[in-house]
Amino acid sequence: MSPWLVPSVVVLTVAAGLSASSQDDPAAGKFYRIVGGKVDARTYNGFRRYHGSCNHCHGPDGMGSTFASALVDRLPGIEVFRSNVRDGVRDGPSVMQGFADDPNIAPYIDDIYAYLQARADGALGRGRPERLED
Repeated sequence: MSPWLVPSVVVLTVAAGLSASSQDDPAAGKFYRIVGGKVDARTYNGFRRYHGSCNHCHGPDGMGSTFASALVDRLPGIEVFRSNVRDGVRDGPSVMQGFADDPNIAPYIDDIYAYLQARADGALGRGRPERLED
């Protein structure tokens, strides 16, 4: 075997291992955690908060309605989502109020995002999720 081949094989093996481990990490860039079909406390709270305030316009489970768009089809990045929820959105005749002063929403924007991200990723189905035990 060539002396140049062994180091190349080692480098490729290590690189492949690093790539596989980062792809297998479900938490990379995700706000939610789902284990055995059950969601973490943040995602469960996001479900509750979403259905307490947001579903009236954006529909059950983020599926949209005649009043507002589906959120699971085109969920924006977290910074845009935070800004939209805090400050509101005005897009032609469509207007969403801001919730920066709402104590039931403002402190829980990331929780709501976790729930919607899990739905958008297809990691969580419709309906009330089961919660992981603490």
